[in-house]
Amino acid sequence: MQLQQLFDFLHAGVTPFHAVAHAASLLDAAGFTRLEEADYWNLEPGRGYYTTRNNSSIIAWRVPDHAIGGWRVTASHSDSPTWRIKNTAVTSAGCTRLNVEGYGGMNMATWLDRPLSIAGRVLVRTEDGLESRLVDLDRDLVVIPSLAIHMDRTVNDGHKYNPQVDMQPLYGPEGCRPLPALLAEALGVAEEEMVDYDLTLYTRQVPTAIGPAGEYFMAPRIDDLECAATTLFGFLSAADATDSACAPVWAMFDNEEVGSGTRQGAASVFLRDVLDRIYDAVPHSAQGMQRALANSFVLSADNAHATHPNFADKADPANPVRLGGGLVLKINASQKYTTNALSGAVVKEICRLADVKVQQFANRADLPGGSTLGNLQSHTLPVPMADIGLAQLGMHSAVETAAVSDADAMVRAVDAFYRTHLRCLGDGRYTLEAAQ
Repeated sequence: MQLQQLFDFLHAGVTPFHAVAHAASLLDAAGFTRLEEADYWNLEPGRGYYTTRNNSSIIAWRVPDHAIGGWRVTASHSDSPTWRIKNTAVTSAGCTRLNVEGYGGMNMATWLDRPLSIAGRVLVRTEDGLESRLVDLDRDLVVIPSLAIHMDRTVNDGHKYNPQVDMQPLYGPEGCRPLPALLAEALGVAEEEMVDYDLTLYTRQVPTAIGPAGEYFMAPRIDDLECAATTLFGFLSAADATDSACAPVWAMFDNEEVGSGTRQGAASVFLRDVLDRIYDAVPHSAQGMQRALANSFVLSADNAHATHPNFADKADPANPVRLGGGLVLKINASQKYTTNALSGAVVKEICRLADVKVQQFANRADLPGGSTLGNLQSHTLPVPMADIGLAQLGMHSAVETAAVSDADAMVRAVDAFYRTHLRCLGDGRYTLEAAQ
């Protein structure tokens, strides 16, 4: 993997819509064919395909040369905490503000006093009906200004942020050119042709390497576009995998940061719908789908917390996670992460065969952590699954930090995952063979 490829993915994915569009462009370049859910699917052996839902989730796959004997799936998510625009013209103290609402749980302070832009999708009225179009104003446009310390002398003692008061962005002076006019100009349409929109703020900081030898990098949206990008790179690099009966699948879902409970989220039937349609479109035998599911495996890829060098006591001392320590295998006794001894052993063995380092993340017993998409996806796809990720600092900040070498480790691990001949010999018994 070239680091710039990852940087390009992070920089392009300013919204889930843009992340999906960028992923689709990489799949197009690799020879994959786009399919629409509303169309009839005619699938050919040896070909690659992808489909999208809501323009913010995407699933890609290759049809094997023989009857499908199992699914190999990696799943990540396209969304990150941000601010969604509800109203574009609120005046106060001679200024025009935008009215926003928080999406996902973020460190609010990190969004203050930095140049922000606006992106998303706009529904446009055309001669043929309604059409969804991407928009990215891609300029330093708004700011969420903090209150001067002179007016809040206790701010450094801890401030409780009220998003309705503290986090409303400054757009311009009262009477300035309104945001809809900028959107219409960017899209090349008349304002009256814009019917509705999904717009969010985003941080414009360009991904950059830091450290004495560029060991780390900083960027917005590392959680979870780093996993989305690196699993896609691993999926594409395994195009010549020789397991002719395995159907490799790559998925990136929206709305993980708000619970995944949408038609395009991991808790939906999107992935199962796609797998069922793939299976219906290829020759199969009775009970074939059930047998394929029993011989399947899913990697739920979402980033993990590195042990913070300034707050090491916040991490489980028996399970330290280091930047640059390789793939992270995530465990949780309450099954917020799906990894168990069986699925964890499979991941560890694949990584051993691929010479990829593995480290384990677990929360402190007295400090509950978050969850991810794996346990929700298992509601509709009950197959063995493990939660993996890459170590990072500053999760859910406007700009986050991770290690360069870990991104490469994920690409190699996912490439090995798709190449490995993994067969379920019975409940709790697997055979693994590294494929070239």
